[in-house]
Amino acid sequence: MQERENFLNEASGATAIEYAMIAGGIALVLIAVVFNLGASLSGILGAIAAALGA
Repeated sequence: MQERENFLNEASGATAIEYAMIAGGIALVLIAVVFNLGASLSGILGAIAAALGA
């Protein structure tokens, strides 16, 4: 019975899941930023290359 109460009161598993969710959210934001920045940066570099006649 004591083992069951200890298991139910243990919070380290929940904390690990919360940290994993935060890391996943940050990763999604970074992927979106890099994807959008890459597209705009490609357009800027393309315009510079066209202006230089490359």
